[in-house]
Amino acid sequence: MYKLNFIQYPSVNKIEVDKTLSLQALKDNDEAQVVIEDFKKRFNFKSLNSFSFSEDGFLSLMIKLGGKIIVSKGESQAIVDAAKKYKDLGFDIEFISLKKNGQLNYDEIKNCDYAFISSYIMDTYVKVDLQKVKELSGAKIISNVSATLDVSFCDIAIFDAYKLTGFSFSSILLHNEVLEEQYLALIDITSIVTILKAVENFTIKTNYKKDFQIALEEELNEDIYFFVDSNETLEYTLHFGLKGIKAREIIRSLALGGILVTNGEGCSLGLSKPSRVLSEMGYEELETRWALSLSFKDELTSDEINLIVKAIGKKYRQIKRLG
Repeated sequence: MYKLNFIQYPSVNKIEVDKTLSLQALKDNDEAQVVIEDFKKRFNFKSLNSFSFSEDGFLSLMIKLGGKIIVSKGESQAIVDAAKKYKDLGFDIEFISLKKNGQLNYDEIKNCDYAFISSYIMDTYVKVDLQKVKELSGAKIISNVSATLDVSFCDIAIFDAYKLTGFSFSSILLHNEVLEEQYLALIDITSIVTILKAVENFTIKTNYKKDFQIALEEELNEDIYFFVDSNETLEYTLHFGLKGIKAREIIRSLALGGILVTNGEGCSLGLSKPSRVLSEMGYEELETRWALSLSFKDELTSDEINLIVKAIGKKYRQIKRLG
C-alpha cells in the first residue's frame, strides 16, 4: 500500500483515553489539566479552546471575535461558507481572491482586525506568506496549521481533528487569550489526547518530491498539467492535473492497486465535486476535474517511485481510451 494522501486522509489509529482524564464533579481533574497544559506548552500558547470545525463552528467564532474580518478564498469550505453567512448577517467581512497561478492576491489585503488565512492554500498547497499578510493587514491571524504544525505569525492556531486523526472530534484552537477562557467541562479532552498523539507522530518526506515530478513528466509528457508551480507549494506535496479525464476515476482505479491519492481537501472526499479552489483561480469546471494531489509521508525508493508513476500512466491511458 502506497499512501500518498495523508494530509486529507490520515492513518486512523486506535483511540485510547485513560479514564483518569474523565471530568467529574467533586474532583480536581488535575490529570486533564496536565494534558491541556502539555498541548499549550508544545506550541507556546497560553490558552486552548475546543470547537466544531464546521460552518456553524466558524460562524460562532467570527461572531465572538467581531470587528473587521478578511478571509482567503483558498481556505477550507467550512470557513468560506461561514464567512458568507457572516456577511449575509450584515457584518464587516471581505474575501481575498486567488490569482491564476494559485497565489493569494496580496494587493487586496487591507487593514483589519482578524484574518482567516492559513499558511497554504487548500487543495493546491501553494504557500502563503503570513508575515506579509500580517504586515499588510495589522490583523490577528487565524490559521489552520494541521498540514504543517507551523504556528509562526499565527495568533489563533487551528488543529483540524479530522485532518490529523481521521475522526470528526472537536478541533482545537490555541491562542494567547484572544478568546474568553473556556470552562473545563466544555473542553473535549478526548480530542486533545487524540490530536496530541497525532502531532507527536506527524512526519513528512521532502527528499524525493522533485524526482517524483520528473518521473511524472517523463511518463505523461503533454498529458500532465501543473496548475501551480511546484516550487511554490509545501515541500512534501505535488498538485497537478491529468488532461481529459475525471480525477475520481483514476483515484478509484489506483486505490484498487494499493496506491492512494486524492483530488483535494477532505470536503471533496475524492468523489464528484470539482475543486472549488481551482474554480476560484479561474479554471473551467472541466479543467478542475483533472486535479490530483499527492502528499508524501513514507520513505520511497527510486524503484517504488517509478512503479507508482508507471501505474498512474497506465491507468490514465486506460481510462482515457475507454472515454
